[in-house]
Amino acid sequence: MKKILIFYASYGGGHLNAAKSIKECIDTNYNNCETELIDCMKYINKPIEKITTAAYREMAKKLPWAWGKIYSDSQKGPLAHITTRSNMIFAIKLLKLLRKKQPDLIISTHPFGSQMCSYLKRKGKITSEIATIMTDFSPHDQWLVGNEHTDYFFVAHDKMKNYLISKKITENKIFSTGIPISERFSKKYNKKEILNQLKLEEDKKTILFFGGGEFGLGKSKTVQIFEDLVKNFDNIQIIAISGKNEKMKSSFKNIVKVHNKEKNVKILEFTNRVPELMAISDLVISKPGGLTTSESLASNLPMIIINPIPGQEEENAEFLEKNFTGIWIRKNDSAYEIFKDLFSNPEKLQKMKNNTNILAKKHSTEDICKILLDNNK
Repeated sequence: MKKILIFYASYGGGHLNAAKSIKECIDTNYNNCETELIDCMKYINKPIEKITTAAYREMAKKLPWAWGKIYSDSQKGPLAHITTRSNMIFAIKLLKLLRKKQPDLIISTHPFGSQMCSYLKRKGKITSEIATIMTDFSPHDQWLVGNEHTDYFFVAHDKMKNYLISKKITENKIFSTGIPISERFSKKYNKKEILNQLKLEEDKKTILFFGGGEFGLGKSKTVQIFEDLVKNFDNIQIIAISGKNEKMKSSFKNIVKVHNKEKNVKILEFTNRVPELMAISDLVISKPGGLTTSESLASNLPMIIINPIPGQEEENAEFLEKNFTGIWIRKNDSAYEIFKDLFSNPEKLQKMKNNTNILAKKHSTEDICKILLDNNK
């Protein structure tokens, strides 16, 4: 029986969702493997984990520019060295867990897990294979700390692979598989049936609008963009996800009521039907988190990008724009003009949709597991 630990950290939901997708794939397809999912920061020190994740949420929500600076500074300079040293200290506590579990393979969807394990491997404390799964569309050097002792790197696309090669990482360690997503995004769905369930029409463009966000970012801008859609465009229908953000939900409902668009807009709270909703949509409006971006591309959905967090999400937004699969509504842009141009140019929307096929990695999770485990099936 091959023992596998899957490490994540709760700085944004993407790391956990990627880890869950990997665990689900292994548990379903590999009988000779035993998996366990662990929040490595919570294990090491719950108070520190609680403080740092709360600080991340508040900073991303209220001081995004500050988070962007931290993200940039952690690439190099004093902060990068502090982060590296602190992970060495934390690694000593993690060693207790690793000695107890004796894993053959450690998979990490957050750089902290990879850094700590590679440090322990360098010191000869563990012999486990280490696999790092990078969960954004641009590289950051924190992922590469201790790369000499990491056995696998899984990245979103070939340009990231080339960047890692430029950093002197051995090419045969690097795999351009894409970011892990649920197998549900590769399934076929009955569009007519789902639209009927939602009491929506087949002959209108369906817009999937993620408004809540994990941290309720950019509320006023989000509400404005939502109203631009609801007020000015009749031949579309909107599925708006407010998530756990009650204020956003209330704002959405008020806008729909004022403009008498109840038939054209469905407002949902938290939902586990995102694969089905993406399957019936023509366009997604969302923050560009690594997982959401991967899911949208796998569903062949062009993106309208709103409220990216400075740092990794802005880099994701730039990647989508550069590859003409997304349009970023920046601070001073007119959302109305952007929507008007897109909806009046079906060829433009179709070209963006076609371009998603170039970037989509629909079987990313399965491909990662095959590379890691095909000899252990």
